[in-house]
Amino acid sequence: MMIPYGRQDISESDIQAVVDVLHSDFLTQGPAVPAFEKAVAAYCRAQYAVAVNSATSALHIACLALGVGPGDWVWTSPNTFVASANCALYCGGKVDFVDIDPHTWNMSVPALRKKLDRAKNDGCLPKVLVPVHFSGQPTEQEAIWDLATEYGFRVLEDGAHAIGASRNGEPVGSCRWSHITVFSFHPVKIITTGEGGMALTNDDTLSERMATLRSHGITRDPSRMRREPDGPWYYEQLELGYNYRMTDLQAALGVSQLVRLDGFVERRNVLARRYDGLLASLPLQLPSVVPGNRSAFHLYAVRLRGGAARRTQRDVFEALRHRGIGVNLHYMPVHLQPYYRDLGFGPGLCPEAERYGMEAISLPLYPGLSEAQQDEVVGALREVLT
Repeated sequence: MMIPYGRQDISESDIQAVVDVLHSDFLTQGPAVPAFEKAVAAYCRAQYAVAVNSATSALHIACLALGVGPGDWVWTSPNTFVASANCALYCGGKVDFVDIDPHTWNMSVPALRKKLDRAKNDGCLPKVLVPVHFSGQPTEQEAIWDLATEYGFRVLEDGAHAIGASRNGEPVGSCRWSHITVFSFHPVKIITTGEGGMALTNDDTLSERMATLRSHGITRDPSRMRREPDGPWYYEQLELGYNYRMTDLQAALGVSQLVRLDGFVERRNVLARRYDGLLASLPLQLPSVVPGNRSAFHLYAVRLRGGAARRTQRDVFEALRHRGIGVNLHYMPVHLQPYYRDLGFGPGLCPEAERYGMEAISLPLYPGLSEAQQDEVVGALREVLT
């Protein structure tokens, strides 16, 4: 059987948590969602959490809450899933990309500063920056926050890979160096709710706005209504919102999974260190964790050394798949996707991300990966490369 690049880890306790909700009075809009929000906020040391049906939805309502509208610039990394950029377009905003660091594969702070200087001169600074904690490694958030203060933009952390990660002891999601952080709970992520996402913040106004947007823009809070309620049934739609709610079934699974989050992250780190040792002699650039960072290791991505051609990457990829190793590519640069090319983007905008996209391969990594399976992955890779 194929060894997948990622896989959920579901326990009997997880199953029972979902069954308990099925036997309860609420399948949605019940007590499980606020319980999950409270638990994640406490874990991350944030004040507020808003659970939704996907991280994409969380990015969308976060951009709206931060005021992104027609003509506003949002910058992000090209080394990410397309949702990190699409969320700006949903709001009528405009997207641009900041190249990545050649060692961490996160957004490059020097490249960001250089681009900000040019944008200031041109009068087109971003309203929001979306740095991505690629593969679970935190970005240089303190430096990004300093630049946000200097240039006046807001910071939306895309932590889809990074719940359970930390920087200098500060959990990703605490929003110490950002306005909002978004998590993903897709099955291949660190913990899962099936599908699902969450936005965390320390700003009560942002929290309230996102909570309203996730449920059609409707409120039942009399203090927020524009006219006097004419009965106990009364509610008001304050703005155009969306049906982005998370169900109680998903939230109950999330609460149960959260109990094992630290164990999941530790197991991923153990396997990553083991990969480091087993792959050291191969012609690969291995992931490097910045001192002070604890990566959640959602991914274990490697780069083929020597400026490998696209054909070489494809040959390695297909040879590993043929041997039952479910490798993947995270990511093809977003700005080179056909949709973004049609918007005017093209090769040369982010050279490092483009080189990365022609050299990278993601190897299997998930808590249930056994050492024997990991040895099989390494053996196949060694065979293909040598």
